[in-house]
Amino acid sequence: MSTTLSPSQHISIDSNIDGIDQVLVELDHFRRQTERLDLMNKLHGRMAGVLDVSGMIEAYSTWLMPQVMHELVGYRNQVRSKKHLYCSGHGPRRRSIIAFAEEVLGNENYEVNAYKSEDGHFAQKWIIETAEDAGILIILKDKTKLSDADVDLINESLQILAESLRRGLEYEELFETARKDALTGLANRRVFEERIRDIMLGAKRYNRPLTLASLDLDHFKQINDNLGHGEGDQVLRQVADVFSESIRETDLLVRIGGDEFLVVMDNTDQQSGRILAERLCKAVDDLNIWGTSQYKLGVSIGLTQWNPDEDLDEWMQRVDDILYNAKKAGRARVKE
Repeated sequence: MSTTLSPSQHISIDSNIDGIDQVLVELDHFRRQTERLDLMNKLHGRMAGVLDVSGMIEAYSTWLMPQVMHELVGYRNQVRSKKHLYCSGHGPRRRSIIAFAEEVLGNENYEVNAYKSEDGHFAQKWIIETAEDAGILIILKDKTKLSDADVDLINESLQILAESLRRGLEYEELFETARKDALTGLANRRVFEERIRDIMLGAKRYNRPLTLASLDLDHFKQINDNLGHGEGDQVLRQVADVFSESIRETDLLVRIGGDEFLVVMDNTDQQSGRILAERLCKAVDDLNIWGTSQYKLGVSIGLTQWNPDEDLDEWMQRVDDILYNAKKAGRARVKE
């Protein structure tokens, strides 16, 4: 026996189908919204556990990789002179990727743009604005551009990333400030204490010579007493500048306090260290600063190479004794 549906029944069934389709569409929409929200919550969680900007760029790349395959994430903040790159490539390919990324980051055009290198790398650039300044973010892929869906996801994540980077920049600034001498801008005693034992371990492991110079300004008290502490501070800045210009990038120059400085010379024997120390003596003498007509600013330097059998305290005591002998012998000289 056949059944014939009336027109009203046809309309009812069609309406039910349309209603189910609409419900399915809404459910799919809610599902995708939930997945995206879960993804952003995971990004929040990753970024919350990282303090420094470099670590944040790595964490962001790790979070993004399952969603958007890429080869590099880069960030540059020009105002604070910060640049961080996280690249997953290796060997010559890595060098090619980083060279292209640095070219894009160095572009002063503060507009969102896409770039392509001669060897097929694609980069997309975003401007991340904070309350103080703007930074540039780039995502770099190989052989293909970012899709519209990729860009939408990254756009959505930028607010989380921007807030994290602002926090990271502030942390790094505080970290650096805590390790800088406030008057001269040189590394301070904390930096010396943090690094010296690792430097000694490296020198022992690889059988490298390691030399330490202890420097104490001559007649600085007369400058402070006769010209005032303001002038004394300016003299210390001048001395720090000429020291910085005279040492090598591999040397560690530290203001210990007052008019005392240290220079740690890795992979340097005592003979080579003396050449540098003599240069520091001349640099201070060339400043031609006088506390009185009788007292000219100079620097006395005690110099000694580390003996791997002695500990740090013994080494420091030995160099301090040598510095004392330099002062006793007439000042403005290097003593070994």
